[in-house]
Order: sequence, then structure tokens, then C-alpha cells
Amino acid sequence: MGVTVGFHTPDRRFALRWAWASLVANAALVLTGGLVRLTASGLGCPTWPKCTDDSFVPHRALGINGVIEFGNRMLTYVLVAIAIGTFFAVWRWVGADRSMRRLVLLMGLGIPLQAVIGGISVLTDLNPWIVSLHLLLSMVLIAAAVLLVMQIRGAAAEPVDVTQAWLVRVTYVVLWAVVYLGTIVTGSGPHAGAADAPRNGLDPADISQLHADAVFLLVGLTFACWLVLRGSAPVAARSALVVLVVELAQGLIGYVQYATDLPIALVAAHLVGASVLIAAGTHLLLAVSPSRLVPTDLEGLRQS
Repeated sequence: MGVTVGFHTPDRRFALRWAWASLVANAALVLTGGLVRLTASGLGCPTWPKCTDDSFVPHRALGINGVIEFGNRMLTYVLVAIAIGTFFAVWRWVGADRSMRRLVLLMGLGIPLQAVIGGISVLTDLNPWIVSLHLLLSMVLIAAAVLLVMQIRGAAAEPVDVTQAWLVRVTYVVLWAVVYLGTIVTGSGPHAGAADAPRNGLDPADISQLHADAVFLLVGLTFACWLVLRGSAPVAARSALVVLVVELAQGLIGYVQYATDLPIALVAAHLVGASVLIAAGTHLLLAVSPSRLVPTDLEGLRQS
């Protein structure tokens, strides 16, 4: 008699599909949130949690901007549903250990926190520092989802020496610094999310140059990671190469968008690239961090 795989008796594959869904959904939120800003729809619903003072949904007077902002808010409920599904899939899977269950719980709590920060950004007329925090939390959730995927897969980290491990860790810190500086560049530029939204007051040219300098440092560090890993840790080396390719693509998009006055399509592509970069960089870090992964077949052990 066969056993129906689902929430009642989830297996590794079932839990993994939900973890992937969580990763994709959080990356999608980065894009849709960016499109809200790029279409100047950030105040399409001028208040929160309602869309207007007397309605939870936009009315005709708010136009397309209200529809876009309301649609982005509705994505929160999709994320909540996926977070709940991922939570039960992992918690009921016999192969899950305490760290996985703790991680998926924290990821689930991150969704309402994200909604609250989004609401605060609206109530502060899209303060660029709050908007920056809104994006960074999405990036944290993407990184957490990558960790969950790799834990469920039971991926084993390759043995590396202390120098190699620390080089990867430093590179990962610089990667996050680059992403953070990118949000500051955005906060100084023209795509504010609404016509009268405040900017952070920094000079766009100066902060863009600082961002570019950090990118050059990151590319150099990532290339160094690939060089030192390729002889002793081929899987991690391939991961470093993927990160390097994403960085170069991001750098090209960033340069072209800066030189062409920030067209919406390129800025959106740059946002997607940032999500991919965080995911790829997290994969590289975990590839040399055995304490963060679960290489043993816990599912088989607990069923035997």
C-alpha cells in the first residue's frame, strides 16, 4: 500500500519544493516592489494598512498607480501562504532537524515584519532609509531560503583550510556591503517611488563612485576565491565562478543604466541581479561552511 506524499507524510522532495517556492517568492517580491518604485506607484495607496482612509482597496481616482501598489500588497498574502506551507512541510518531515525548524520559523516571521516595514515606508512618504531596509530584509529572506534549500538537500560542504574559508567569508561581507551601497545609490537617485518622495540628500555621483569602488573590490575578492578553491574544492570553485559571472553582469548593467539615465527596464534587471547575487554568494559561503549544512541522511536514520 503506497503512502501519499503531502503535508501528512512529507518527504525530502516535498519539503524541498516548498523551500524553492519560498526562495522564488521572496525574489519575486524584490522585483514587484521595485516595479512599484519605478512606476512611481509607491504612494498609489496613500496609507497603510488600508489603501485609503476609508477603503482597503483602491478606487478609480487612484488610477493605475493604486492598482500597482495594491497588487504588490496582495503578494504579501501569497508569501504568507507559501511560508505556512513551507513551515508545515519542514516541521512534519522526519528528516528535519532543530536548525531547519528554527530557520523556517524565523523565515515565516520575516513575512509580517516585511509587511510592517513596507507600511512604515508608506506612512513616512517613502523615506529612502526605510525603503532600503525593506529591500534588505527581502535579501535576508532570500539568503535564508538558500540555506534552507541546501540543508534539505543534505549538501555537504567541501573541506577547505582556514585561509580559504576566511577569504570566502570576507568576500561575502563585502558582497552585502555592495548591495547595501546599491540601496543608498537608489535613495539618492530619481526613482523615488512618488513624485514628492524625499531623497537621502547624498550626491548621486559620489555615492555611485563609492558603490563602483566596492564592486571592483568584490570582483577581485571573488576572483581570488576562485583561484584558491579550484585546486582543492572544485564544487566551491564552481560556485565562486558563478558568483563572479553574476557580479560582472551586474557591473555591466549598472554601468549602462548609469550612463543611460536609469531606464526602468535596466533598473529592474539590476534588482533581479541583486537577488541572484545574494543567492549565489550565500551558496558559495555555505559550500565551505560544513557547520551550516546537514550532510547526513537524517530521514533515513529516523525511519530505520
